[in-house]
Amino acid sequence: MVQPLLFGLFLSMYLLTVLGNLLLVLAVSSDPHLHTPMYFFLSNLALVDVCFTSTTVPKMLHNIWTQNKAITYGGCITQIYFFILFAVLDNFLLTVMAYDRYVAICQPLHYMVIMHPRLCGLVILGCWVSSLLHSLSHSSMSLRLSFCSDLEIPHFFCELYQMIQLACSDTFLNNIGMYLSAGLVFCGPFAGILYSYSKIMSTIRGISSAQGKYKAFSTCASHISVVFLFYCTSIGVYLSSAATENSHWSAIASVLYTVVTPMLNPFIYSLRNKDIQGALRRVFLMETMKGSIILELKKSP
Repeated sequence: MVQPLLFGLFLSMYLLTVLGNLLLVLAVSSDPHLHTPMYFFLSNLALVDVCFTSTTVPKMLHNIWTQNKAITYGGCITQIYFFILFAVLDNFLLTVMAYDRYVAICQPLHYMVIMHPRLCGLVILGCWVSSLLHSLSHSSMSLRLSFCSDLEIPHFFCELYQMIQLACSDTFLNNIGMYLSAGLVFCGPFAGILYSYSKIMSTIRGISSAQGKYKAFSTCASHISVVFLFYCTSIGVYLSSAATENSHWSAIASVLYTVVTPMLNPFIYSLRNKDIQGALRRVFLMETMKGSIILELKKSP
């Protein structure tokens, strides 16, 4: 009785995640007013979130439906590769978006000069290449591990830390790589985000009018919320996965990280953003008008 409820719950959350993020991409791409660096990065984040949640949730839904948790070794390595790829991409994009907000608020007169389209495209390319290489290094190092018998990873997906802990071969290089990765790929960008926002807050404090302060802060509020969700849940995953015996809390943290956060992101960005709300209304209006025209044409002799 519980499994159909879980299947329905996670399927609904997955569909909501995909629909919400794709609508965000559609709104940004269809409205010329949103063809700015901020919304360009946001649409990329939305696409990455769809890919990120798609690396784990479809397999989880299959497991719930078939009541079979088995996954092949190749499937597990593939899942690790894409999970790391999109998690790191999420992290890099949030850092780039923090820098974008820093330039917009702290150097508004130079914003369009600094954040020109060519630079934005190169930044996105750099994020992809770095993430691909980083993910490839971890998955390649995982291939050298050997295991003594059939294993059960206490997650609903193949989690790198758990896989390394269960290996029978020497894991020294894997552990070193994992800790270096945590320092460079997560702590480094997070420090960049904190630095950007320290400068932003300093600039906002210097604004004389309360309305000006509110307007400046409101442009960052959604991003701050998403950063808070992303880092809190990711820290929760890796702190909980360090305690292998506490698989219940580890699974909860993993669900928050891989399912709930990508689902909430489009709502956070569109809830208070009148530009995106307006773009979505225009998209729905255009689709409604197209539907009406098609119906009228079908009715006409």
